Amino acid sequence: MAVMTYLEAGRRALEEEMRRDPRVWALGEDLGRGGVFGQYKGLQETFGPARIVDTPISEAAIMGAAVGAAMVGTRPVVEMRFADFALCAVDELVNQAAKARYMFGGQGRVPLVVRQPSGMWRSSAAQHSQSLEAWYAHIPGLVVVCPATPADNHGLLAAAIRCDDPVVYMEHKDLWGLEGEVPEGAEPTALGKARRVRAGGDITIVTWSKMVHVAAEAAAMLERDGIAADLIDLRTIWPWDREMVLGSAGTTRRCLVVHEAVQAGGFGAEIAATVAEELGVKVKRLGAPRLPVPYAPPLEEACKIAPERIVAAAREML
Repeated sequence: MAVMTYLEAGRRALEEEMRRDPRVWALGEDLGRGGVFGQYKGLQETFGPARIVDTPISEAAIMGAAVGAAMVGTRPVVEMRFADFALCAVDELVNQAAKARYMFGGQGRVPLVVRQPSGMWRSSAAQHSQSLEAWYAHIPGLVVVCPATPADNHGLLAAAIRCDDPVVYMEHKDLWGLEGEVPEGAEPTALGKARRVRAGGDITIVTWSKMVHVAAEAAAMLERDGIAADLIDLRTIWPWDREMVLGSAGTTRRCLVVHEAVQAGGFGAEIAATVAEELGVKVKRLGAPRLPVPYAPPLEEACKIAPERIVAAAREML
C-alpha cells in the first residue's frame, strides 16, 4: 500500500496506463503546465508533447479530435478542466462518440475517457460547480464514473482507460487533497461494481463521489443511537450495481439515496424508482435544491448536503 492523495492517485493511474499501452495519450488545455489542478504535473516531461498534448482553448475541437483519434485506434484521455466546460463539447460526445459503436454495427468503437472535474468547490459559483452525472447517464453508449477515494480514482481511471466505450469520468474537485491508501500493482477496479462502505441492517444509504464521505459521517452519527446503516458507494453511475443495492434494500426495507446534484431529475430518482418497482419498499431522495450554486459561502453551504440532513432523513424513514 502507498498513501497518496486523490489527485496523485489519478496521475499515477494515467502514467501507468501510458507506460503499459503506447496508444494512450492525453489532450487538453495547459497540460504541459500540469493542468488546472496539477493532475498532469510532470507527465509532459516524461512522455513528451506528442502524448501529453496542449490544445487550443476550444472544447469542441479537443473532443472532436479525440473522438476521431479513438475511432482510428488510439485511446485518448480528454481533459475538460471543469465539468461545466464540457457542455461546449456535448455534440461531439453525445451525438458522435456515444452513438458510433451502435450506428456502425459494432465495427467502430470510441475508447476515450473524458475527465470532468465536478461538484462544489470553494465558492466556484454557478458556472464552475455543477454535478451533471445524470445528464450523461441518460445517454445510451456512455459509461459514467464517479470515484470517491484515492484507491478508486486510481483503479477506476485505469479501468476507464482500458474500456472500449466512451467514459465520462467525474472527479470531485473537493476531493483532490484527500489522502488514502492505494494498493501497489492492483488490477483496475471493475466498472459497474459498487463498494460497501459499512454494513448495517436498519436502512440502506446509496451515494457516490464526495457524498460517500458525508454519508459516512451521518452513518457514524446514526450508529451512536443504535441505528445501523448499510452504506453503499456506487462508484459508477452507469452501469450501476443493481444487485448490491436491491440486495441491501431487500434486507433493510428502506432505501435513502443521497447526491450533491440537484434533486429534481437527479440519478437518485432512477435508483429510488428501481428499488420501489422491484421491491415495493420505502424510498427517499436527498439532493440539492433546483437553483444555481451561489458564490457566497453561506449560501453555498445552504445548498450542500450536511451529515445532519442525512441523519434527519434516515430518522424520518425509520
